[in-house]
Amino acid sequence: MKRNLLIFGFALALAGLALIQNNRIDRILSVSAAGRPEIKVESPVPAFTLKGLDGGEYKVGGVRDKPLMVNFWASWCGPCREEAPALKQVYDRYKGQFDLYAVNVTKGDELEAVRRFVNQAQFSFPVLLDTSGEVADAYRLLFVPTSFLIDRHGRLKEVIHVLPPDQLEDKIKRLIAS
Repeated sequence: MKRNLLIFGFALALAGLALIQNNRIDRILSVSAAGRPEIKVESPVPAFTLKGLDGGEYKVGGVRDKPLMVNFWASWCGPCREEAPALKQVYDRYKGQFDLYAVNVTKGDELEAVRRFVNQAQFSFPVLLDTSGEVADAYRLLFVPTSFLIDRHGRLKEVIHVLPPDQLEDKIKRLIAS
């Protein structure tokens, strides 16, 4: 019992340090206090346009040809590193049937670290740069990694965090079928 409490306390402290390191705790508190509407399942997601590492512009919001997974991440994030192979695997398997945008929370990251992470993970999907943090704020992001599954009509289907590859694949199959 004592050991479990110690482990829980340690995990909580690490989460707090991650928020502080990302220099977002003040913005998280102000976003919550600002009373922005929550993003709810089956409601439209906030629209945005971001530049990608490849120089292209990518848009989210409204009707699309394919469903979309928007994954928020950072290069310094351990769970993001753990999740990267599963993202690559599911995208490579279903890339013609859904889109995946990996949105780097660049305001709390370094561009060279982002490039190294993307090269090491061998991402073949677009990597978008949220340099101002406005998109993360609009999505009320509290921590990374967080993914939003969005249907063809621009509605939120589900919010997920790191999952084993088989569970992630099941969720993507359901998203494609929706």
